[in-house]
Amino acid sequence: MASLSDIGVAGAINILSAFAFFIVFAVLRIQPFNDRVYFPKWYLKGLRCSPIRTDAFVSKFVNLDFRSYLRFLNWMPEALRMPEPELIDHAGLDSAVYLRIYLIGLKIFVPITILAFSVMVPVNWTNGSLERSKFSHSNIDKLSISNVPNGSPRFWTHLNIGGQINSRYLLGMCHPTLMNQFLSLWNIFFLVNHPDHYLTHQVVYNANKLSKLVDEKKKLQNWLDYYQLKYTRNQSQRPTTKTGTLGLCGKRMDAIDFYTSKIEKISREMAQEKENTISSSKYVMPASFVSFKTRWGAAVCAQTQQTRNPTVWLTEWAPEPRDIYWANLAIPYVSLSVRRLIIAVAFFFLTFFFMIPIALVQSLANIEGIEKALPFLKPIIEVAVIKSFIQGFLPGIALKIFLIFLPTILMLMSKFEGFISTSTMERRSATRYYIFQFINVFLGSIITGTAFQQLNNFMHQSANEIPKTIGVSIPMKATFFITYIMVDGWAGVAAEILRLKPLIMYHLKNSFLVKTEKDREEAMDPGTLGFNTGEPQIQLYFLLGLVYAVVSPVLLPFILVFFGLAYVVYRHQIINVYNQEYESAAAFWPDVHGRIIVALIVSQLLLMGLLSTKEAAQSTPLLITLPVLTIWFHLFCKGRYEPAFLRYPLQEAMMKDTLEKAREPNLNLKGFLQTAYVHPVFKGGDDSDSDSATDEIAEEPTLVPTKRHSQRSTPLPSKLSGSLS
Repeated sequence: MASLSDIGVAGAINILSAFAFFIVFAVLRIQPFNDRVYFPKWYLKGLRCSPIRTDAFVSKFVNLDFRSYLRFLNWMPEALRMPEPELIDHAGLDSAVYLRIYLIGLKIFVPITILAFSVMVPVNWTNGSLERSKFSHSNIDKLSISNVPNGSPRFWTHLNIGGQINSRYLLGMCHPTLMNQFLSLWNIFFLVNHPDHYLTHQVVYNANKLSKLVDEKKKLQNWLDYYQLKYTRNQSQRPTTKTGTLGLCGKRMDAIDFYTSKIEKISREMAQEKENTISSSKYVMPASFVSFKTRWGAAVCAQTQQTRNPTVWLTEWAPEPRDIYWANLAIPYVSLSVRRLIIAVAFFFLTFFFMIPIALVQSLANIEGIEKALPFLKPIIEVAVIKSFIQGFLPGIALKIFLIFLPTILMLMSKFEGFISTSTMERRSATRYYIFQFINVFLGSIITGTAFQQLNNFMHQSANEIPKTIGVSIPMKATFFITYIMVDGWAGVAAEILRLKPLIMYHLKNSFLVKTEKDREEAMDPGTLGFNTGEPQIQLYFLLGLVYAVVSPVLLPFILVFFGLAYVVYRHQIINVYNQEYESAAAFWPDVHGRIIVALIVSQLLLMGLLSTKEAAQSTPLLITLPVLTIWFHLFCKGRYEPAFLRYPLQEAMMKDTLEKAREPNLNLKGFLQTAYVHPVFKGGDDSDSDSATDEIAEEPTLVPTKRHSQRSTPLPSKLSGSLS
């Protein structure tokens, strides 16, 4: 069990690590040859061409301005200087709202920390319950509720603070922005039912096979570029390669000729597959992107039922073109429910079977566990510095390493479910990540850690005393979470700004693969913010802060440092590094609100159970009102604000349509929307027939005027109807 000195050692290690990361980052970021790694967003926007340097040759690689090294922390005020409206224009609404999560953490936990340390810590510290007990404890546990004797009137202080935390919680909401494009079906239906507003449509094709050929061609082209670059640097000898698997076996032949012939072959296959996709009806999916002349007409269509039969002519808002995950558009609608059931079952087993290795990690990542598993290390472990390192640092880093591959697994699950937008997949993955962390990291660590730490007490006491032992031990588990916060929230956030892996990969690609400016842009591609991993991790800190605010307030300063440091670091990264692939109009905000509400309710229920084990059951009636009020507040916010994320107000649509007509009376909206939702494999690339293919796809069928009034009220589905992805 970590003591105060162990926490101090862990804090020193993580603070020094974070400071070292900042210093290394400060030196690397001002070197000219690293400019595209630490400021890629400005290059992608075309606002930065080359790093500033003098005429000296060495200045092309090393910054010779020694005064800039003295201002190694000037990136922090620069990250805070950009106002939010400018940040939204620069990085997008999703990124700006993501940063607000950190601000909400500061707004919630700053007053809670002040209140807890001015009231709760003195109340807990001035008792001697743990010293008179038989429980294993450390000095830091005397700051928790475990140090208050059973039945003490001091528990009313904890009850009062818990109520104040509940009353202080207020969470604002933001409103979604407009999306002009929409999912629907064929244009005949909309010309009949929306004759004044329908503009154009884009049929969805199953182009997954063609997409695989395009990806394969890109890989071959990269190898061809590599060998051509190699030959231009040394023309005395043409490069060769083996034709077998991974170039490790088979016949050796000229590499340039080999890859040129393979590219020509796959180009012919692509042309044939593209023609088949466009001309054959079996590639046409029962879904289409439909665009309208006005926002008002689109809002009416997307938010109303189109026919009496609710299973046909389904309409919903479309993601923006960058957000579409094209491979899933080819999945039949009827198979989506089956896929989601399979993933639900798989996630259930993944979550609960993952408890076994986490319990093993918890048992080994402490002094007692290591001495039992490896008794020959006992003389080394008992050294004071090593002992402090193991108890204060090892548990957090062990859990961090153990969860590295989890986000990738959860994202693959979301893709298998068949969601048609990347933002939806990331939100679903984030939800599962949060559930996983709540069950395994939070509950699992508390239960297994308590069991291992108080194993001797469990074995030598009656069954009715076990709940009391757990009630005392749960607050003591705060020391583990403190080490985890320092590893993940301090050193981990500081390591984020260093971008060590992208730095190494960029220079490797730049040295061996980059041939053109386009290649350089691909090499410095910074990726996105990673909402599916970042947001659940933030929510874990909300959960820990709210749960331990009353029972062990010593954890709160560590939470505050995380939120403050992460806000500055990620604001810098959003401004200078990450390039958001899509805009979802902050659709994730209701999830953020809901998870904070869940954390608040969990903290109240745990406090209720904890006080019941401390013979303070008379406070239970008052504690019951807290989750009731919290749930009422959530339902109020859900009913009042959530519609803003699901529906688009007709008043707002009409106002923007009127302004657009006044400002841009000659806007060619149809010319833009005809190709906005064409599959990427038809849009561009290296094939000469890509433009003609795009024109053929965008071309609208000729309609024969007919009288279709009788079909407006038919209860039977049309032959052209189908379900949306």
